[in-house]
Amino acid sequence: MGLLVNGVWQDDSQDKKRFKDGHFVRPTTRFRNWVTPDGSPGPSGKGGFPAEPGRYHLYVSLACPWAHRTVIFRRLKQLESVVSLSCVAWQVDDQGWTFDESQGSTGDAVNNASKLSEIYLLANARYSGRVSVPVLWDKNKKTIVNNESSEIIRMLNSSFDAFTNVHTDYYPAELRSTIDAINTTIYETVNNGVYRSGFATTQEAYEDAFRALFATLDEMERLLGRQRYLAGPRLTEADWRFFPTLIRFDAVYYSHFKCNLRRIGDYPNLSNYLRDLYQVPGVSETVNLEHIKRHYYGSQRKVNPTGIVPLGPLLDFSAPHDRERFVS
Repeated sequence: MGLLVNGVWQDDSQDKKRFKDGHFVRPTTRFRNWVTPDGSPGPSGKGGFPAEPGRYHLYVSLACPWAHRTVIFRRLKQLESVVSLSCVAWQVDDQGWTFDESQGSTGDAVNNASKLSEIYLLANARYSGRVSVPVLWDKNKKTIVNNESSEIIRMLNSSFDAFTNVHTDYYPAELRSTIDAINTTIYETVNNGVYRSGFATTQEAYEDAFRALFATLDEMERLLGRQRYLAGPRLTEADWRFFPTLIRFDAVYYSHFKCNLRRIGDYPNLSNYLRDLYQVPGVSETVNLEHIKRHYYGSQRKVNPTGIVPLGPLLDFSAPHDRERFVS
């Protein structure tokens, strides 16, 4: 892959910031404005982005777990007619994410771009940094509002409530400290932990990430033996941030990223919990295993040099689960 430096696409093979002593380092996202109900400033960035139907557009990858979060929230909150959406192709080439429709992209009906990097350059012609998904685009101002998934899902959770009949709050005030603590642990050791395992360039870095990953999965297995969801009896943001990693684990991370101590299918509570979330109405439609497998195995040639995409494993997320045993 590559990155933009002062608006020019460059190969990233010499990007020393990407690794530190063999450890993969995820870069910080750059666009951090917020859509709010009245356009006032959010927790970061500047104001001027009021929630309006038809104004905002999501650029996502169906393969990417970070983008998957935003697709889930858009579906759960029934915002499909409020916030439009484009999907990039599953394959990432030497020009980054593209809108190649022969590789599963929807194309870009908003800006008619051929590459996602063009969207970043429309927002800032001298942009320097990674070209990542998701991207929340403002059609009126013709700029990127935000490209940080954890913030976009909070906007989708509450900022557009005037335009949907679904007012479920996945980040309720009384649970925020609990949700934040869970998010921190799962992000560091699981969401990003699988990447830190798979992209490590030294044995020590790999083993550090691997052990932390499975320590947390073991901890979550015990927690989910006591309660239905991560923060207690109700579904919250913490569950929907965990889910995209779990759904990809046995198909990709177990083998491709060498996270092979145990499969999610080997954990009774985690595997039942995963099926429980998958079977929430609308969620299964956000999962595209073809995009997921083709992207990881086909695009990440430093990890899988042949680009061969495995046919297995057989996974049935629609099988019955036992999570109703927990009484709300």
